[in-house]
Amino acid sequence: MAVGTAGGEWLLRAPTATELLLVAVCWLGCYWLLRPRAPPGLPPGPAPWPLVGNFAFALLPLPLLRRWVLEVWGRSRGSPVFSPHVFLTGLTKMYGSIFRLFVGSRPFIVLNTFGAVREALVQKAEVFSDRPSVPIVLMITHKKGVIFAPYGPVWKQQRKFSLATLRHFGVGRHSLEPKIIEELKFIKEEMLKHGKDSFSPFPIIRNAVSNVICSMAFGRRFNYEDVEFKTMLKNMARALELSVNSSMILVNICPWLYYLPFGPFRELRKTELDITAFLKKIIAQHRDTLDAANPRDFIDMYFLHAEEEKNNKESSFNEDYLFFIIGDLFIAGTDTTSNTILWCLLYMSLYPEVQEKVHAEIEAVLGRDKVPSLAHKPQMPFTEATIMEVQRMTAVVPLSIPRMASETAVLQGYTIPKGSVIVPNLWSVHRDPNIWENPDDFQPTRFLDENGQIIKKEAFIPFGMGKIPTYCFIKCRASEV
Repeated sequence: MAVGTAGGEWLLRAPTATELLLVAVCWLGCYWLLRPRAPPGLPPGPAPWPLVGNFAFALLPLPLLRRWVLEVWGRSRGSPVFSPHVFLTGLTKMYGSIFRLFVGSRPFIVLNTFGAVREALVQKAEVFSDRPSVPIVLMITHKKGVIFAPYGPVWKQQRKFSLATLRHFGVGRHSLEPKIIEELKFIKEEMLKHGKDSFSPFPIIRNAVSNVICSMAFGRRFNYEDVEFKTMLKNMARALELSVNSSMILVNICPWLYYLPFGPFRELRKTELDITAFLKKIIAQHRDTLDAANPRDFIDMYFLHAEEEKNNKESSFNEDYLFFIIGDLFIAGTDTTSNTILWCLLYMSLYPEVQEKVHAEIEAVLGRDKVPSLAHKPQMPFTEATIMEVQRMTAVVPLSIPRMASETAVLQGYTIPKGSVIVPNLWSVHRDPNIWENPDDFQPTRFLDENGQIIKKEAFIPFGMGKIPTYCFIKCRASEV
C-alpha cells in the first residue's frame, strides 16, 4: 500500500543529525524564552520549567505520578505518601531556610523558620496580610468569607463581626462547654455500640466536632445518622481533598481547566454545588423563621446585623457573603479540631507510658464522677503538655494559610516583589533542631518546667500567627474540645 505523497516521505526516514540539532536548538530557545525569570534579590530556589514553573510533575498522568512518588519520594523517606510540607522542609538543605518556587510565572516564597514566619506575619503584617489571587481559590470562594478573602476594609468588617459573634456564643469562654459536654455523651453512646469490636473513631469524632459548630452556626445539632448531615461532611472532606489534588495545581496555571467536563475538575464543581445547596437551604430556613427579639445562632445574628447595615452603601453584609462565612467556620473548625483529637488518640496508643500518666492525672482531678471543664485545665499540666506535643509533632495545619505581598518589601534580607505568595511552613518550624531538642522525638515534658508547670514557647505555633481570624477560632476550639 502506497503511503501518502512524496512530501510525507520524511516521516518514514530517520532524522538526520542536522534536524535533531535544529529541534534541540528550538527547544532550548523556547525554554530560555518562556521560563520564569527570578527578579533580582529573590531568595534562591530550583530552576523553573517554562509555563508550569516548578510544578511540572502535575502534568504527569496519575499512574506515573504515583510511581514517581513511590520510587523517588518513597525510597528517600521510607514512605509512598507524598507530604508537601515534608518535601518543602527537605529543600531547606539545598536552598536555605527561605526559598522560592514558581507556580507558572508567579513566585511562591516558602518560610521555614520561626524568625522568618514572625517577621512576615507579625512584624510586617501590614505588608504580608493580603490573600493571594490564586485561580483555584478564587473560583471556589469568589473572594468572599474571611479565610481567603482579600485583606482590606471588607475583610476587616467581616472578621470583626465574626469573632465578636463567635465569642457571644461561647468560643473562648466557658459558655461553650455545655454544647461540648452534650456532644461527649453522644460520643460515648456511639463508642459503646461497638462493644469490644474494633472500629474507626474518625466518623464519630468528625460528627461530634461538626455538631459543636452546627450548634453555634445553625442553632441545632444533627443526629449522627442524618443522611443530609453525613453527605455534607463527606462532600466537604472530598472538596478539600480535590482542591489540593495535583491536577488542581494546573488550574492555577490554566484557569480554564477548572471547567473541563471530566475527571477531578467536574467532581469538584459537582461537590461544590451539593455543599452550596445544603448550606443555602439552612440559611433560607433561618431567614423565613427569624425572630429579631430572640436570635438563635450565628446566622440569625448575621441577618440582624445586615438589616442594621442596609442603608450603609459601603456595607458588605448580605446573604451571599453569609454563605461563605458559614463555609469558613466549617473549614476552620471541623478538619483541624478533628485531626488534633485523632492524632492524640494515635499517640496515646503509640506511647502507652504517656497514656498511663495522662489517665492518672485526669482521674486524680476528675475521679469517676466529675464532668470535665475548662476550670480543671490548670490542674492537668501533663495532659495539656501532651496535647501541645502532639500538635507540635503533627502540625495539623502544616502549611499555614498563604499570604500575598501587597507591596515590594524586604524579608530576611531578600527582596520580595509585590504579588508574591508567602507560604509559612509550620511543620518546619516545629521540627527545627535549633529550637527544639531532639525535634523528632515525642517528649511532652519539653513543655513543662522543673515544677511540672506549663512552659509557653513562642515558637509553638500550631495554628499560625498574625492577623488570621481562623487562628483565634481554631485555637479556642481545639483547646476547649
